[in-house]
Amino acid sequence: MRVGPRHSVGPHCANIQSTNGCVLHWVDERRYLGIYIVSSSKLKCNFVYSKKAFYRSFNAIFGRIGRLASEEVVLHLIKVKCLPVLLYGIEVCPVNLSDMSSLEFTVRRVLIKLFHTYITVL
Repeated sequence: MRVGPRHSVGPHCANIQSTNGCVLHWVDERRYLGIYIVSSSKLKCNFVYSKKAFYRSFNAIFGRIGRLASEEVVLHLIKVKCLPVLLYGIEVCPVNLSDMSSLEFTVRRVLIKLFHTYITVL
């Protein structure tokens, strides 16, 4: 994987073979310490997997307790259990405006489901 101004210049590079026979393949995306780094001209992270994990943790909590618990309890569980999953590693990744709005929409979508604030457009 290449990161920098020459990330997409030229043909694909040959795979690297180690001394013990393992082959290292060239990829466009790599997971490192739970953060997905994307091949780009600048350091860029992919938050798709974080959003999937956030939805998975929310659905696990909401599927268990459903409407039995109050909204305050569910909000506290989201804050304590789900938000750290979504925001893990965000301090080290440069976040542009579209990434920020995508992460905000993820949280907004959960709040819409929790408080039944669906808006129908006629």
